[in-house]
Amino acid sequence: ADLNFAKDKRLHTFVMFSVVSSSGLSELGAHTWRAPMDCLRASEMCNQNSQCSSRFRIMRQCLVGRDRSTMLANKECQAALEVLQDSPLYECRCKRGMKKELQCLQSFWSIHMGLSEELYETSPYEPMHFSDEFRLASIISGLCSDAGKPCNPCLDAAKSCNLNDTCKRQRSAYIATCNRATPIAHTQEPCNRKRCHKALRQFFERVQSEFSYPLLFCSCQDKACAERRRQTIVPACSFEEKSRPNCLELRRTCRTDPLCRSRLADFHLNCQMTPHTITSCPNDNYHGCLVAYVGLVGSDVTPNYLDANHSNITISPWCSCRGSSNQETECEAFLRDFRENTCLKNAIQAFGYGANAGLLPITESQSGVTSERPHLQPAIITKPAISSNDIQPVDSACVFSTCANLKVTLSPRSLIWVLFLEKECVKEIRTAVDLRDLLTHNL
Repeated sequence: ADLNFAKDKRLHTFVMFSVVSSSGLSELGAHTWRAPMDCLRASEMCNQNSQCSSRFRIMRQCLVGRDRSTMLANKECQAALEVLQDSPLYECRCKRGMKKELQCLQSFWSIHMGLSEELYETSPYEPMHFSDEFRLASIISGLCSDAGKPCNPCLDAAKSCNLNDTCKRQRSAYIATCNRATPIAHTQEPCNRKRCHKALRQFFERVQSEFSYPLLFCSCQDKACAERRRQTIVPACSFEEKSRPNCLELRRTCRTDPLCRSRLADFHLNCQMTPHTITSCPNDNYHGCLVAYVGLVGSDVTPNYLDANHSNITISPWCSCRGSSNQETECEAFLRDFRENTCLKNAIQAFGYGANAGLLPITESQSGVTSERPHLQPAIITKPAISSNDIQPVDSACVFSTCANLKVTLSPRSLIWVLFLEKECVKEIRTAVDLRDLLTHNL
């Protein structure tokens, strides 16, 4: 019943079932979803089979210096692909941050065709689920000690990072690298962009999200805070250039690199604007969207905040659609997946407000803007109007009134609260409901 509710998103149900199917979605999926084989192991199995290994070698040769259409026109390449589609390689996936990740991704893309001109590609990564570490990072990012004092969560995030040895060391390393001018005189670039990108990737790979994510997704109420957030990745080196390249050219460059290509495909998968969800994210997994977004930082398609507007954020890679010719529609669609992505905006807002999810600002829908994917329409978070019968926060995210705990029906307006309840809160609600049932039975 819980799984059906999660799929159908029906709003009229019991509060207990609502909490389990939204906050416990990842735990439920873990029992029904079987992890695919990683591509390194699949490659080993293929090498042990003479037919598979020979076809795999042919396929790799087919991909060298050929685009997708040229490769498919070759009968030998076509035959090799047909054989490999029945092997473990075709369904294999990779894990983020795994050892030999690049080698795993190379194996994946050697099966999933050559460079294509498709707007969206299959992500090579395993599906993501919520983690306790991410929940903790989300709570920390939204905290301000005193309501009466000036609050700058981005500054607080930097202070928190400096208290952690790994975060402080890695942050200092990428800032120094990205600020360091190259020794060559009269160079066009103020820094070594490749080294800067590598240092940024290492920061987000080696530092716990508890410390790194609040630097990038802190909630801001003023321009100074928003500007600090924009400066997190040292955009003068990692992001901005003297001129904006065409977005489709930037995408083509990205797709020549297995890592960048994988991260871009993963972003499109996890941040696609999805209908019938509160956050506009697939399965309301805004965590997955943020992880995919962070995966792009330090790549050729590095995204960032375009300005210091704290009330209406705009995120984009450093590119434009000028000179797109007859591909302008496709280029605009690519750019819109960043600039007008309600899933991404709501994910950042949800993270930044942490446990104070009820204070989420309204993200207005963009009139006339729809997803380029078939049948996908953006859904927007709206600030819930809390009635006396809804679950209401008191002094803590885990403290609710007795009447709220024992209330059986959950109104659609309060469903937003369910999405942001922490695991500990869920346990407390379960205990309260179990206690009620026990008392009712004994009486």
